[in-house]
Amino acid sequence: MMKISEHSHSAILAALREALCRYVSGEENSVVTDIHLLPKSGSGELVILDDDDTELARTIIEEWINYESDDFYTQVEPLFCNIVSVLKKDGLLDKLCLLKPYSFVLVDEEKETVADLLLVDDEDTLLLNGELLEGLDEELNTFLKNLLEK
Repeated sequence: MMKISEHSHSAILAALREALCRYVSGEENSVVTDIHLLPKSGSGELVILDDDDTELARTIIEEWINYESDDFYTQVEPLFCNIVSVLKKDGLLDKLCLLKPYSFVLVDEEKETVADLLLVDDEDTLLLNGELLEGLDEELNTFLKNLLEK
């Protein structure tokens, strides 16, 4: 995971809060959208968008400016997972008027999904990460094989 300063961490958190504050008031569960996080390694920008590519917030992260390596998204993904889970723990996600289920999604410059960071549903909030899903295919295949043999 990429190390960033406390200042940059706070800037990301502030941008997310700014983006989400427009969804705090209003009719309950009235807005249909996901929250897209678009980090840019060249300019250092973090742009937060809705489904319609409307900009909700923007900030600059010093550590991302001129980041050259190809692993940029794999470096920032755990950082965003961490920050989004902080928002959840703080109770901010409970106050949003977004229609569930909705997701926080890491996207690239072409607005293609790189990773689903968090899925918020009525039942429970699911953190979507590789570790959780790792080995699931194997388990399902074994289960089906055992089921079919009986």
